[in-house]
Amino acid sequence: MSDSSSKLLVPLHVKYIQSLGESKDDLMYHLTAHLRMNAIYWGLTALTIMGHKDALDREEMIDFVMSCWDDEAGAFGAHPDHDAHLHATLSAIQILIIQDALDRVDVDRVVKFILSLQQPSGVFAGDQWGEVDTRFLYCAVNALSLLGRLHELDADKTVGYIRQCRNFDGGFGAVAGAESHAAMVTVCTATLAILDRLDEIDQATLGWWLAERQLPNGGLNGRPEKLEDVCYSYWVLSAMAILKKVPWIDAEKLIAFILSAQDPEHGGIADRPGDQPDVFHTHFGVAGLSLLGYRGLEDLDPVYCMPAKIIERMGLRKDWEALPRRVE
Repeated sequence: MSDSSSKLLVPLHVKYIQSLGESKDDLMYHLTAHLRMNAIYWGLTALTIMGHKDALDREEMIDFVMSCWDDEAGAFGAHPDHDAHLHATLSAIQILIIQDALDRVDVDRVVKFILSLQQPSGVFAGDQWGEVDTRFLYCAVNALSLLGRLHELDADKTVGYIRQCRNFDGGFGAVAGAESHAAMVTVCTATLAILDRLDEIDQATLGWWLAERQLPNGGLNGRPEKLEDVCYSYWVLSAMAILKKVPWIDAEKLIAFILSAQDPEHGGIADRPGDQPDVFHTHFGVAGLSLLGYRGLEDLDPVYCMPAKIIERMGLRKDWEALPRRVE
């Protein structure tokens, strides 16, 4: 392995994330407007885990988040003038908590918006247009917990829907009847952790299914017969950390795979070696390294996907597992 891929290139990744907001004239900047709020959360969280939270301007970030407020809905959209959505709303809440600016939020209105999206089955729609997915269910439960309003949720109905999504292999799908997928496994596992209902999981079977996601090159895939992808370093590991199964995979091989997907010239992490980096995979690559105990990184909480010290300060920290800090 070359020197450039044997360690995390923190200064380059910081510069890469800083550069993302400087390309407002690029077509790609506008084509990704629907992900802007999420991208800011990914970038800020990665920077915070790497110890460079202040690399982006705090006030400019807070102003942008508040410019995405949808006053008619009482929640946040992904970009100014976009409709409110659960995913963007969760990202906005997470950004404002990391930046110690949650007092800018009309919590009562946001909670009303979130609860209005729960369907009779217990699942949540992402927005007024009605698409349902266990990811949106997680966004709702995560946000309500962060806002201190989890007691207003119909938890039994929520857990009941997750139970419908559980499959024979121990995993969970996007909707009832859908195949198991690592991202949905994590959102369902994290939701059950927040609700103190991990008893709903067949932990031995699911732990085996998650461990089977590791391929010979060390990378993880999202479901059987698929290619490895750096983002699953989080989507698989977070569930394994919650279930205390991280030692079931080869951590050193996974670390090597994540580091090999770095761009040694311009920074950023791609889905796999040789591809174009992006902020999504940069965030989840750094997140995976944190969950593996990579030296020099702050702890990431696998339930909330936020800096663990913030979650602990809020009194929400769950008991989870990380490997001992790795010596480079």
